[in-house]
Amino acid sequence: MRRDENAVSNRAEEARAPASGDALGELPERVKAVIREQDRNSERLLGLVQLGIGLLFALVYMIAPRPEDAHASMFSPVPVALAGFIVFSALRLWLIMRAPVPGWFVALSIFADTALLLGLIWSFHLQYGQPPAFSLKAPTLIYIFVFIALRSLRFDPRYVLAAGLAAAVGWLVVTLAAIYASEPETITRSFGDYILGNRILIGAEVDKILAILLVTGLLAFGVERAKRTLITAIREETAGREVRRFLSRGVADAIARSETLVEPGQATERRAAIMMLDIRGFTRFSTTVSPREVVDMLTSFHARIVPIVRGNNGVIDKFLGDGVMATFGAVEPTQAPAADALNALEAILDEARSWKDELARRGIAVLSVNGSVTSGTVVFATLGNEDRLEYTVIGEAVNLAAKLEKHNKVEGSLALVPAATLVEAMRQGFRARVAPRPRTSVAVAGVPAPIDLFAFDVR
Repeated sequence: MRRDENAVSNRAEEARAPASGDALGELPERVKAVIREQDRNSERLLGLVQLGIGLLFALVYMIAPRPEDAHASMFSPVPVALAGFIVFSALRLWLIMRAPVPGWFVALSIFADTALLLGLIWSFHLQYGQPPAFSLKAPTLIYIFVFIALRSLRFDPRYVLAAGLAAAVGWLVVTLAAIYASEPETITRSFGDYILGNRILIGAEVDKILAILLVTGLLAFGVERAKRTLITAIREETAGREVRRFLSRGVADAIARSETLVEPGQATERRAAIMMLDIRGFTRFSTTVSPREVVDMLTSFHARIVPIVRGNNGVIDKFLGDGVMATFGAVEPTQAPAADALNALEAILDEARSWKDELARRGIAVLSVNGSVTSGTVVFATLGNEDRLEYTVIGEAVNLAAKLEKHNKVEGSLALVPAATLVEAMRQGFRARVAPRPRTSVAVAGVPAPIDLFAFDVR
């Protein structure tokens, strides 16, 4: 994991970057793309909900009993308004599903919805043959709050403000129209007269407008806070996904699942298996080609072996230049770590032959893959300090695996495994596809006493 310390640090800093410019700071383009997609999904949801509300209103209108003073022959604008609202909502939803809609279209739809509702309210005095002041008492006004709240489904306070301001201005226009179309004595300062008759109480209409503006302001404030939280979460989630790519999958999962803050010095003993891999001839190869070709070669190698390790319950612990260290049962305990490791080793050796043949066909110098697998009790520990942590595996099994991988040169083997590890793996269900060759009492550099080994795929 040290190999990409700078890259990980840069992405972590990006996730924690303080706000600059606007309140949320400059966002990377990939984060903006996620937010734009989130906005589009919210607009789709809003369109679906709005269409559903229109259909619900239509259903309620059909099943609700008609007012006693509404005659069958009386013209009713409600069905016309509902039909227009449903058709407009369906058209808008169709457009949203096809492609992102521009802001002006959203604003236009807000004003259209508000105008439709307020026009319906104004028509009530005509429908019931009453003075214009009659329309100001229509309970249908409460639906304006539904329209304003509807805009909070999209995390953009501008549209909440647009809906609220359109409603407030619209009601002011309706009120002024009622005052203009009424006799002067219609204006009253008596609340009783206002309630009991077709009179206009200026204070009551001002209260309605203030209520609309207050609800709008509170919703917009809440949506703005939610938007900040959403963008911060998306920014950190996006950066987190990038950072996780630089960490072993098992380690990243262990960090994510930890119920407490990960602290330096935390350690857990586990029975695990360690695999070391190395590309023979890499140093000579790297001096004859460009750095880009070196990277391409390593990438093609890693693309082959990483799925094998993960498919056998293993975790890539480190990419060591031309080498790889993988663990089985160290990050998370498993039932058969030694068997998993040897199954992975055999599969990797087979894959290495295919990779070697592919390189040969491309005229690339002959490279081979050597490896080793050991097992034993290891410590899965957190090292570093509060600012820089690293998970690592410590134990004699790790040291022995590194020494055995190097000892392949002496034995002329592709992979070496201690006899004790092979016995443990066989107890766990491992069966070698090609019988490994025993090496008895082998002296390995750095190992105090001779050990019994098994060589896999001897050259």
